[in-house]
Amino acid sequence: MLYSTTTPEAKRRALREMLVPGTARQFPGAFNPLSARLIEEKGFDGVYISGAVLANDLGLPDVGLTTLSEVAGRAGQIARMTDLPAIVDADTGFGEPMNVARTIQELEHAGLAGCHIEDQFNPKRCGHLDGKNVVDLETMVKRIAAAADARRDPNFLIMARTDVRAVDGLDAAVERAKALVDAGADAIFPEAMKDLSEFEAICNAVDVPVLANMTEFGKSELFTRADLAATGVALVIYPVTLLRSAMGAAERVLDAISSQGTQQEQVPQMLTRARLYDLVDYEAYNRFDTGIFNFQVPGLEIDGNGANLPSGSKEQ
Repeated sequence: MLYSTTTPEAKRRALREMLVPGTARQFPGAFNPLSARLIEEKGFDGVYISGAVLANDLGLPDVGLTTLSEVAGRAGQIARMTDLPAIVDADTGFGEPMNVARTIQELEHAGLAGCHIEDQFNPKRCGHLDGKNVVDLETMVKRIAAAADARRDPNFLIMARTDVRAVDGLDAAVERAKALVDAGADAIFPEAMKDLSEFEAICNAVDVPVLANMTEFGKSELFTRADLAATGVALVIYPVTLLRSAMGAAERVLDAISSQGTQQEQVPQMLTRARLYDLVDYEAYNRFDTGIFNFQVPGLEIDGNGANLPSGSKEQ
């Protein structure tokens, strides 16, 4: 009932323990708190919170328009709904090194298990679009060093994302990954790798966990978990998959209502009322409410659910 019973500190320890090279732990992207609960129920390893999803959910493109307070607030709402560790996209850290330091502490305070910070500059682009620009290595090193220095929980995961592969090639991505590990990064997110050999090259170059981004309609083929594990990848994210699926379903239902005058044909594809109540743990709240209101007010009778009824009345 209510929120996770696992503390943020315990989630961070669990994340550290599970990120072993070659395990390819699966972190689907949650687009709201309830979807995080569904991810946990289905047996996944953790929850990913995409910056693109947070922006798109506000009706905005993923070009760096969201603020630290918006990201920390929504990510915190998602993280507290699950016992799984949650990693959030912190974009470029929302400013200069001092801003990056504050970002880390705000995300710690919000209950996240970790975050990644990238080497683009504003206006940023989706990692799988052309025309990206990246900051120089010195600037990115300062971002990661500030992040690592600012955290109060040593288990809070600082991941460095680099988009340099699309700008300067794989060799540059390898060299930058090494430098960012030296700067304090606990894990590496190499964006827009073209094939499995490129993931393997990054994994072989660093001694920290490596993330693979399996986003639809992107530069990378949608490799299987087994494929990625064989390259040494420790973590796989599916950042926008659930949002795209949910919005696709919503569009189909709206089209049906518009063209047919009713949603009836779409009902079999919907989450049932009973299933929705199960996901939000409706019965636990009902038991709690009944346990609180288990006394009888003089002059009133008690119905079958423990509620007070006027004397002589019948339950409706």
